[in-house]
Amino acid sequence: MGLKIVRWIIRILALGIILFGLPFYFGYGNPMPFINPNYKLYDNLWLMIFPLMFVGLAWGWKNEKVGGFLITIPILIGFVLSIILSQGITTHMLVPFIIGILYLVIGYKK
Repeated sequence: MGLKIVRWIIRILALGIILFGLPFYFGYGNPMPFINPNYKLYDNLWLMIFPLMFVGLAWGWKNEKVGGFLITIPILIGFVLSIILSQGITTHMLVPFIIGILYLVIGYKK
């Protein structure tokens, strides 16, 4: 019973991130990476990560393992490359990253 409650809390949080984040992603101007020459490598990096994250958040409703991997791996790569590019960790991405980890935990608990 407790696992079912946690699963639904994670799903609701994922839906909230999708509904809140998609307008920002599309409102960025041109959300296609490497199209605008004014975008820095850091901007293009996150423009590639966001679609994978959104797909992972939605896919996690059906299959927690796949959704969790689609969220955690790109965000983890983004964190590492952000540190290498001296931009620091993007703290607002910790919330979907934690949801991705929880998707994985639930997926492997089944």
